Amino acid sequence: MIEELRIRDLGVIAEATLELGPGFTAITGETGAGKTMVVTALGLLMGERADSGAVRSGADAARVGGLVRTHDAEVSELVDEAGGALEDGDLVLSRTVSAEGRSRASVGGAAAPVGVLGRLAEQLFAVHGQSDQLRLRSATAQREMLDRFGGERLQRVLGDYRAAHAARRAAESELRELTEARAERIGEAERLRAELDEIAAVDPRPGEESELQASIERLSNLEELRAASSAALRALSDESDDPYSADAVGLVDSARRELERVASVDPRLAAVSEVLQAAGIQLSDAVRSLSAYAGDLDQDGPMELERANGRLAALTGLMRAYGATDAQTVIDRGASAVVRLTELEGDDTRIDELASREAELAADERRLAEELSGLRGAAAADLADRVTVELRELAMPDARFVAQVEPAELGRDGADEVRLLLQPHPGAEPRPLAKGASGGELSRVMLALEVVVAASDPVPTFVFDEVDAGVGGAAAIEIGRRLARLSRTSQVIVVTHLAQVAAFANNHLQVAKDSAGGFTRSSCRRLEGEERLAEMARLLSGLSDSQSALEHAAELLDLGAP
Repeated sequence: MIEELRIRDLGVIAEATLELGPGFTAITGETGAGKTMVVTALGLLMGERADSGAVRSGADAARVGGLVRTHDAEVSELVDEAGGALEDGDLVLSRTVSAEGRSRASVGGAAAPVGVLGRLAEQLFAVHGQSDQLRLRSATAQREMLDRFGGERLQRVLGDYRAAHAARRAAESELRELTEARAERIGEAERLRAELDEIAAVDPRPGEESELQASIERLSNLEELRAASSAALRALSDESDDPYSADAVGLVDSARRELERVASVDPRLAAVSEVLQAAGIQLSDAVRSLSAYAGDLDQDGPMELERANGRLAALTGLMRAYGATDAQTVIDRGASAVVRLTELEGDDTRIDELASREAELAADERRLAEELSGLRGAAAADLADRVTVELRELAMPDARFVAQVEPAELGRDGADEVRLLLQPHPGAEPRPLAKGASGGELSRVMLALEVVVAASDPVPTFVFDEVDAGVGGAAAIEIGRRLARLSRTSQVIVVTHLAQVAAFANNHLQVAKDSAGGFTRSSCRRLEGEERLAEMARLLSGLSDSQSALEHAAELLDLGAP
């Protein structure tokens, strides 16, 4: 419910504060005073498109603010998402439109995209103006109206159907993609198998290319390595029969024995003897290592070099084929190919699973669509009866409202086409609202619909912009009565030019203009007592002081009194 609406520099309204509150608020005023700007202001708070042309001449921007009282959980969640806050159920909304066309919004004290206002409006308001009456002629709006009337069970089934429809569409899309790409997938799988066979034929090991390069370097210098190792071995341990030859092992051993012989005379030589003993052990180890190395060299030959070169060539060719710089990259590529090949080989199984899943979802979708059609059919019959009764009370005694639910292709909202028709009098063919109702009749049909639907799906706030267009006399009185009835469960704000409608309001606001100084500016104030009586008289006759109009106004106010 909107507690307060503040408007500044919007159209002809320089500054105004509208105290709205619960019940039925009627907004009246002379032509051109700015009544429609009130609806425009509400529209801005609801996220509607901003028009810089609505900014008051000479002002830098138009500003609209509203205080909304709500305890709706979805509204609270939206406000939290926007970064705003509700204080004891009070929500502050604002919108600013600059003369250059820039627009800003805030929700609960936090700056927010204008789209957030639109999402909040879906939970808080229902606006009906001339454009909304035209919208009621669309098939989508008519179906939405019937679904609202259908109540909680229909809404639940509709939600289940939409979920099943979306799931079926998703499964269908994935199945189509997999099926259409079958040839491409087969080709990819064959290529991956060929790659794996090629890699397996070489069977690279991590770091193998470096090992092969080192081995080839060694094998290519085999004679030099033999000569060097043999010379080193002779220098360390010469096993020849030459009595004058001397090797490192023998010399160190001889030095050690000489020192051991005199170590008892000078203990300091014992330490040196121990060092020579350790050196002798190390030299012996070196001799054994060189002997083993020389033995290995004797086993290597041209065949080993040829084998290493061949292996490196095969490995290099494999790396070049896959743009790799080392064997590990080729190994990783093979591992990835195995994973991808497993996925591709599993696609056939996935296709079978999806086909089965799609069939299940399609059956569930059809079942829910049939249930939804049944609920809509029952709701349509009930809606038609109730709206027809309302139309009789709205000075359309011979009219009959018809709601038809006809089969259609499965879509997001079911398999139904909803058509709302009006039979203006007995014997006439029911015709679509777009063709069978005048502007005034359409206004009354719309009001009758809202009164009936509100019983099943109440809206916190209704805003009607000249719902009484093209209506007068007794029909206008009945419109006032219906608006008053609607205000028992919802806040109702009505811009009207008929006293018969305004008489039923518990809150009467007047938008008045002042053209002093050559500039037109409007303000808004609440009317009570004699002021309200005078405004009612003006609405009736154009004269606020006509005695007969005042008497008629008093009669209407008595009629509208609760």
